[in-house]
Amino acid sequence: MIKGVLLDYGGTIDTNGLHWGGVLWNSYQKYGVQIDQEIFSKAYSFGERALAIHPIVKPGHTFLDTLRLKVEQQFQFLKDNGFQVNPENIELIATDCHLFAKTTVAQAAPVLAQLSKQYPLVMVSNFYGNINSVLNDFGIAAYFNAVVESAVVGVRKPNPAIYQLGVDALQLPAEACVVIGDSYSKDIVPAHEIGCKTIWLNVQGWEETATKIDSVADVEINDFALVPEEVTKLRS
Repeated sequence: MIKGVLLDYGGTIDTNGLHWGGVLWNSYQKYGVQIDQEIFSKAYSFGERALAIHPIVKPGHTFLDTLRLKVEQQFQFLKDNGFQVNPENIELIATDCHLFAKTTVAQAAPVLAQLSKQYPLVMVSNFYGNINSVLNDFGIAAYFNAVVESAVVGVRKPNPAIYQLGVDALQLPAEACVVIGDSYSKDIVPAHEIGCKTIWLNVQGWEETATKIDSVADVEINDFALVPEEVTKLRS
């Protein structure tokens, strides 16, 4: 029987399953940044590593602040590799992506409210040390009993240990917990390895294969709104 719920944040709650690489790429195209998708992927990976390794993001930064810093790093990579980029596009892309995330989180909030009435919720996220500021800014922090953030605990997905910390926070056996996430390799596989049930929000991959053979996920969905219904099925 399911007694606790662990949720990923980025790509799950804030984009309803779309990978952030795809969200940013769409905005790059919208504002006419003249690079191909292969180069963008390299710039995206550079930005992710930079924010994960260096203390660029501060605990008080909102998600809009985080997006600005992320796109700045991507543009710096492009500039360093000989591409001409308009710095004014940093703010346009960050604001565009923030509006998308804000809208999507607002749609996810009733789902979180419904879940929080039935189960204790724990957020488990690869983030930059400011996830609490982001959750507060979007008005969903109160739904979570605890937050396990990679930059704080020193463990990143796909290491299963980060999900074990989430299970420990719930003070429940792993088999009584369900993990919901958009990444097969970073959410579903490690959660399955420690014994949790899993719901895979399988919408659109980016760097990983979207369709897996012999998936270990207990449930696959294509809309975050389906989570309460599927958790109830797992509970019975």
